[in-house]
Amino acid sequence: MKIRLMLAKVAPIKIKRKKNIKKKKQNHRGFLFVSCLYKLRSNQTHLLSGLSVLVPAIFSLSVQAATQTTGQMVQFDIKAQRADKALIEYAKQTEQTVVFSYELAKQYDANSVYGFYTQLDALEALLGGTELDAVVDQNGLLSIKLKQINRNDNNMMKLSAVSAAVLPALLAVNSQGVNAAEEVAQEKIEKIAIVGSRVAGRSVEDLPVPVDILSAEALENTGQTEVGRMLQSIAPSFNFSSSAISDGTDALRPATLRGLGPDQTLVLINGKRRHQASIIHINGSVGRGTAGTDMNAIPASAIKRIEVLRDGAAAQYGSDAIAGVINIVLKDGSEGGKAAINYGQYSEGDGETINLDFNKGFALGDDGYLNTTINYRDRAPTNRAGLHGSCQFYGCTELSDGTLLAGDPRELTADRDTFRIGDADSQQFGLTINTGYELGDGELYGFITYSTRENESAAFFRHNANAGGNPVLQDNDATIPLGFLPKINTTIDDISYNFGYKTEFDNDASLDLSYTYGENSIDYTTSDTINASYANFLRYNQGLSAADIRTTIPREAYAYGMELSLQTINIDFTQNFDDYSLAMGAEIRTDEYRILEGNEYAYRDYDTTNGVSIYNGLSGGVGSEDASGGSQGFGGSSPASSVDESRDVISFYIDAEAYVIEDVILSGALRYDNYKGFGDTVNFKLAGNWSVTDDISLRGALSSGFRAPSMQQLYFNNVSTQFVVGANGNLVAEEVGTFRNDSTLAQSLGIPKLKEEKSQNRSLGIVYNVTDNINVTVDYYSIDIDDRIVISDRLGKGLSTSLDAALNSAGAGVGQFFLNGADTETRGVDFVATWNTEGLGGTLDFTLAANFTKTDVVSLFSPAGSSLETVNVDDIFSAEDISIIEEWQPEDRINLSALYQRDDWTVNLSLNRFGEYTVEDGGRQTYGAEILTDVKVNYFVTEDLSVNIGANNLFDVYPDKNEIGNSRSGTIVDASGNTVISSSGVFDYSRRSAPFGFNGAYYYVGAEYRF
Repeated sequence: MKIRLMLAKVAPIKIKRKKNIKKKKQNHRGFLFVSCLYKLRSNQTHLLSGLSVLVPAIFSLSVQAATQTTGQMVQFDIKAQRADKALIEYAKQTEQTVVFSYELAKQYDANSVYGFYTQLDALEALLGGTELDAVVDQNGLLSIKLKQINRNDNNMMKLSAVSAAVLPALLAVNSQGVNAAEEVAQEKIEKIAIVGSRVAGRSVEDLPVPVDILSAEALENTGQTEVGRMLQSIAPSFNFSSSAISDGTDALRPATLRGLGPDQTLVLINGKRRHQASIIHINGSVGRGTAGTDMNAIPASAIKRIEVLRDGAAAQYGSDAIAGVINIVLKDGSEGGKAAINYGQYSEGDGETINLDFNKGFALGDDGYLNTTINYRDRAPTNRAGLHGSCQFYGCTELSDGTLLAGDPRELTADRDTFRIGDADSQQFGLTINTGYELGDGELYGFITYSTRENESAAFFRHNANAGGNPVLQDNDATIPLGFLPKINTTIDDISYNFGYKTEFDNDASLDLSYTYGENSIDYTTSDTINASYANFLRYNQGLSAADIRTTIPREAYAYGMELSLQTINIDFTQNFDDYSLAMGAEIRTDEYRILEGNEYAYRDYDTTNGVSIYNGLSGGVGSEDASGGSQGFGGSSPASSVDESRDVISFYIDAEAYVIEDVILSGALRYDNYKGFGDTVNFKLAGNWSVTDDISLRGALSSGFRAPSMQQLYFNNVSTQFVVGANGNLVAEEVGTFRNDSTLAQSLGIPKLKEEKSQNRSLGIVYNVTDNINVTVDYYSIDIDDRIVISDRLGKGLSTSLDAALNSAGAGVGQFFLNGADTETRGVDFVATWNTEGLGGTLDFTLAANFTKTDVVSLFSPAGSSLETVNVDDIFSAEDISIIEEWQPEDRINLSALYQRDDWTVNLSLNRFGEYTVEDGGRQTYGAEILTDVKVNYFVTEDLSVNIGANNLFDVYPDKNEIGNSRSGTIVDASGNTVISSSGVFDYSRRSAPFGFNGAYYYVGAEYRF
């Protein structure tokens, strides 16, 4: 086994080159001993199936020993600082050897120790409130480990349990004994690749595929309060696009990896499959036609780290893992914690956000832990809408130059700030509990996550001159004379829980049995609205006057609800041998999906029966006779659209990893899945890593993958108002029916059942340790997806006689369907470079990370043998549909960050470049690349209290102004020719895709108290 060593002096100097190791080790006992990145062979665990647990580099401080006992008092002068620095000071002041992980220790803050203490008491005081524990192995080597690791390591003893007779012998060990102990420790460990969690975005070095380890510190340094935005800030391959007036998508943004769809990335919690959100994106936004995972349901303060596997992994973890896997690891400390508050707002004075965090670890006796997190976030809405330039009242006359002459005198004083376009008003409460307890020869573990979020976003403004949405009454004025802005209120509840038992055997094998349940529900209520047809019902059926109708008509309705749940039973067995490891397991899963009907007022058309107006000819020429049914802004779902469906899945896998020769690691996986619905699928993965030299490694992988149709794609159906670009270039409302795959209409067209998407992934990368503190990784990837599930364009009448007949029978004017209809190719490169050094009296960590991705739709096709086969494929899938897949996300993302730490100060500076992207929405517009600057400064006022100040998008950068797909544009003049309003429309910025939003600069302050 090849072990790479590095040496550095305890005093702050540059790390020496490895070629001098042997000489330096012999001549200097006061040197910092640095071993590279390893995994404990005596206690391997698996965070993800088939991948060994990743543990940090081990650092050992070796200084000249002196014969001191625990009973002797030593004077200490160690200030509160990062734990790695504090341990160095401890080793120097006691002249003893301490083995610890530098990458691990620097995640924590140690306490100050002043005055006279025994060495044992000083060490316990130093590490109090952290997740670090001092342990002694059977060879008498003192080391610092995570407490969770200690509980599972039978070869380790807690320092507190070491007798006074043993400890003096340990502390008095001479340098020869120290070296022997270090050699014993080295024999127990073999090299593995894992990045230091302090360096955001650095890839795991020796795995066959790229993995990013993003620590809690790195996430916190972004200054963001949402997990999705945090990931976007430090992982260039991750996108978290914004849109506006897109119904539920305003409340739950699509998260993507490597430019693919939200449903092509698998999310795990503590290595267990996470359920998806119940919403499906059906409007024009990134991820249209897909359903992803709610990344913001987990409070950031509950996260210990996030692991991003940037490679196809369906053969290891099953469906959805085409672009990669995101594993969220929850905090597991048994003591200590923090309370934090953060307040900020945008430079425009809106979007005021308050974020409160509380985290606390509790010890369950000597053998367990319970870590709990509570989070509350209140975010006010933002608004970047342009002015309403079109006429709001009847009576306008178009002049020869295209301007509009106001007719109704109310037009001259009408409010022109009628839209709300930006982030939704949002309040979220989150609770997370993570626990574990030693029981018998193993550990009983589990977690609970719960969040509830209230959101309010706005729909399109309904002005006075809107006969369908704001009908004219018998007094010849609209139901709501000054117009109204419907609000879409969403309540998103998300809960999951897991419990399991993992036992370790003496032969280096383990068995893990677990059960996981997760559910996401969303309820829609439309407020500040009316059902326009109900106004006619009140007039003609109830005989109410115009004044009574205005005071009587309901302004709010429950539209409908959706629920999606996932139950999973997993059994996983692992066996580790000298040169290879083997894993196998099985999974039983049940998916459930429900659509709950809304209130009748939300969906009913009160003035129409079977498509015929029932009040025709009753108006006497004054007012409306036939208006739109359902609540304006967001219509309801009727009992006929209710859904209650389930699906069972059973899976088996086998996974192996072996050192075929000393410098070559090969891994392989094979997985079988059986889905109720489309049947079986078998997928494989082969990967390898070759350490060409001590500093250069090559890695590569070849795999097949799949994604099963989501429950939403199979069963979602409703009728919604979608605004599409009309003949004049402005947006017009259109009632669009989305028909489930097995609906009568779909069957009458001969549309087949959805089948799984199939993928082929290839990757090749290089890891180059340029120097001991400069690391570079480059990975090329290729992802081909066949039979990609897409949602069709809005198909209307006149395309084919059979489609016309089907739409007529369903009572729909326009319909859209989910189809296996596209083949795509994605090519890209990931680049990560890190440099850790010292300067300006402190430490400096630089990271340059980039992602370059391009996706092409190489084939479009309609279902063979169906009525759609006779329709031109360009009518089934519009240019906009193709553009969403190919162009709506940046083709490149680059992040350059610098982290500076000195004494009680920490400064994080980040430059994020968002590359060009193109939106097709009636016309085509390419939005230029932009660079956003984020900065955060943190200062420890005391050992436990810190304050911070920062800015995201410091220089107030916005995307290019919107030139296509606008609405409510125009110029209005009065009788004297004076301009009342002139506006290019309400959408100053693209409402379809905004990779970094369009809110501008965000400034914040915060405070944190650790205990």
